[in-house]
Amino acid sequence: MEVQDWIESSIRAFFCFTGIIGNFWLGIRSWPKTRSQLRPNDILFINLAVSNLITNCLVDLPDTMANFVKFAMGKSYCDMIQFSSDLSETSSIFSTMFISIYWHQKLVGSVRRGGAPVQMDNLRLVGILLGGSWTVSLVFSIPHFFIAENNRNESSEVCDERFPTPAYKRTFDGLYLILANAIPLVGVTYACAQIVLMLLQSQKRIKGHSKETKSGANPPPAFVDAGNFTSGTQAKTSNAVNNSSSSNQVRAAKSVVAVATIFLICWFTHLVLRIYSNFRNSNLAVKLTYFIGATYTCFVPYVYLHGVKKLNCSCW
Repeated sequence: MEVQDWIESSIRAFFCFTGIIGNFWLGIRSWPKTRSQLRPNDILFINLAVSNLITNCLVDLPDTMANFVKFAMGKSYCDMIQFSSDLSETSSIFSTMFISIYWHQKLVGSVRRGGAPVQMDNLRLVGILLGGSWTVSLVFSIPHFFIAENNRNESSEVCDERFPTPAYKRTFDGLYLILANAIPLVGVTYACAQIVLMLLQSQKRIKGHSKETKSGANPPPAFVDAGNFTSGTQAKTSNAVNNSSSSNQVRAAKSVVAVATIFLICWFTHLVLRIYSNFRNSNLAVKLTYFIGATYTCFVPYVYLHGVKKLNCSCW
């Protein structure tokens, strides 16, 4: 193995094992102590962790091992890689979109309605949305069992796909790019932009009212506690809660911006590469697509854990 291959394989191995640890930790820390403590954000975090672990364990790990220990890449291997990759990728994208919508409702919609419960506080609704997302993911993933193949030879580094007709390929790719990439990207962008705008406006109001408070004016109503992402929390008007809320809002804003930035950079680039690969076969584009997906699943769980203040070793 050449030096360049060793470097590439080592970086991929780092992302793989870091992603496994991070997503496993996100799932464990989001698991409630009792069933009565189960909240929509817990379900969404667990679902995201499971989605990412499919990529980490069934795509990145075998691919990393293949770089260090050469073995034959037959059709069964390509079937598993392509199916698991698209299933995990699609479910992860939808999970991120649902989490962004949930935050948007809690931080924007709830405030505008005076802290009233929002639609996604309903566990049944969240379950239906996640069930629908997994159904869509399966619909786009199952065809890979019939089109994935290794056309070149047993030592090929890239799994190819052969569609029945060019029209079938264009239809399949077009629907996938629109439903599982473009729409979620727009949804995440809009939701996160609204969240950040609301948090910045709240911080500005808090700073302005704190000056009035020092001069003897009444303190402003507290903003919803965004840092812990709690369900149905009512804002209180004490100074202590104001200060705590202000700190949590800044923390939440940083987490939202970080997640949105990573998501948009990774999946927009992923979308461009996927469109490019539809017009021109490129092993480099395929490798970059896998690499970008691994980067996203590696860093995002740690950002979420930091945002909900669970990036520690105390499980319960």
